[in-house]
Amino acid sequence: MKTSAERLAALGCAGLVAVTAAGCGSVTDAVKGDGGKAIVMGTTQLTGVLDPAAAYDSGSWLLLRNTFQSLLTFPAASSAPSPDAAQSCEFTAGDATQYHCTMRTGLKFSNGHPLTAADVVFSIERTKKINDQNGAAPLLSSIRSVEAKGDTEVIFHLSTPDATLPAKLAGPAGAILDHQAYPADKVVPNDKLIGSGPYRFETVEVMGGNGDTAKQLGKVVLVPNDKYSGEAKLRNSKFTIRYFDKPADLKVALDKGDVDLTDNSLDPNTAAQMHSDQQGGKTDLQVVEGDSNDTRSLVFNTKDPVAGNVAVRQAAAQLLDRKSLARDVFARTVQPLYAMVPAGVTGHTTAFFDRYGDQDSGKAKKILTDAKVQLPVKLTLTWSRSRAGSAEPETLKKQLEAGGLFQVTVQTEPDWDKYRAGWSEGRYQAYLIGWFADYPDPDNYIAPLLIDGGAYHHGWDDPRISQKLVPDGLKQADRSAAVAGYAQIQQIVAENAPLIPLYQNKGFFASRSYITGVESTIDTTGVFRFWEISRSPGK
Repeated sequence: MKTSAERLAALGCAGLVAVTAAGCGSVTDAVKGDGGKAIVMGTTQLTGVLDPAAAYDSGSWLLLRNTFQSLLTFPAASSAPSPDAAQSCEFTAGDATQYHCTMRTGLKFSNGHPLTAADVVFSIERTKKINDQNGAAPLLSSIRSVEAKGDTEVIFHLSTPDATLPAKLAGPAGAILDHQAYPADKVVPNDKLIGSGPYRFETVEVMGGNGDTAKQLGKVVLVPNDKYSGEAKLRNSKFTIRYFDKPADLKVALDKGDVDLTDNSLDPNTAAQMHSDQQGGKTDLQVVEGDSNDTRSLVFNTKDPVAGNVAVRQAAAQLLDRKSLARDVFARTVQPLYAMVPAGVTGHTTAFFDRYGDQDSGKAKKILTDAKVQLPVKLTLTWSRSRAGSAEPETLKKQLEAGGLFQVTVQTEPDWDKYRAGWSEGRYQAYLIGWFADYPDPDNYIAPLLIDGGAYHHGWDDPRISQKLVPDGLKQADRSAAVAGYAQIQQIVAENAPLIPLYQNKGFFASRSYITGVESTIDTTGVFRFWEISRSPGK
């Protein structure tokens, strides 16, 4: 997946062999007491395209998770998907190559059309056929074919074992579209979207005019979908999302009351200060801290003559001080990360700490001298965007230069497209990139980032991982059975250090004092549930 700045693609699941649904009720039952006044949330997760076939960034998925149903969904604080539009789902082949779902009956889209198995088949085939270069079709690549049997049975036939399929279907990549309303071979404008989720789109405004899919969104207004039948109980009668270019502009809007709450878009020092002020009774704003699965890494171009030397990378891993970075640069709005799979996700380890421990320039020097590496190692560190600005790369430079072992030059490329092209084409020695999960499964933090150089284009691949451990992991429908293999992968990564995990973000969501429910929707699933948010009566 990607943010407005970054390509993302990961959100791990602890997939189930079988999942079965509980009962559901009407979305309108719980919408009371707010007088029809919209709750307004501000975000810097900019986006421009909302059609599920072409949308694959955090800004669009924020909306799609609240307006479309999928066969499965992630309940709050759970890494295991459970049924949504499905009544039950299960793998019917022992090697995770066939997946069967039974649909709920009586489901409808917001336009009143029935939602059936034919719509599921249409939606999957449409995304794969359109194959938008910025879309989520790669998440569905393991699906060889999908068939409907009657109105309620769906069978997925996979080309290779893929135990993460339930997690992929639980996100917007598995969004179900009305086959009577969408073309099968092209993306629709943002003002033509029809779903079956808790909300429907009332208005979609872009910076240059309504409904234009080529322009950045400015404001989106959602209202309850009275045709929805599911487990979500709405606590508001209208939800508006406003988009801001800069965190500072969002903070001003919050202070003025132009927005009621923010997502995790404020800069770290501002969020930390607001949190401190709240605890000290100095503000009527409130800040809720929660878990996040977003990670950040220092990546090396292993094809580079300098960064390609494993001793150089190991020495760098020995010199980095994540605790200092989290404390002094990010004001504890992040937590140190010592492995690829973050805390809170099945398969998390501390592989880098286990191997390198705390910062130690003496050990780093021994690694380099034993490998006969000429000192100081001259290394260029490139970055584009950071919530902490230049303080992040400059702090890493200082840490790497401890003991005189490295001589680091920091350079910035503010244009994200140029930055992405730079690392993709191997023009950088070392560079900083964030990873934002699509679903909470360990595989999604490993396979996309490691196999054949991965999404970071670091150029490193280990056959033990790409040809054995990852394929074996994808055969395990019981995701807990795959944990040992993912632990071994992370040990191999720590030994070779093609990338060094630095930290995972914490979620800091700020709101006015009359907003409630934020704490119910911040967790490692990455799903922000608009329906949980409400305002105090009369506010």
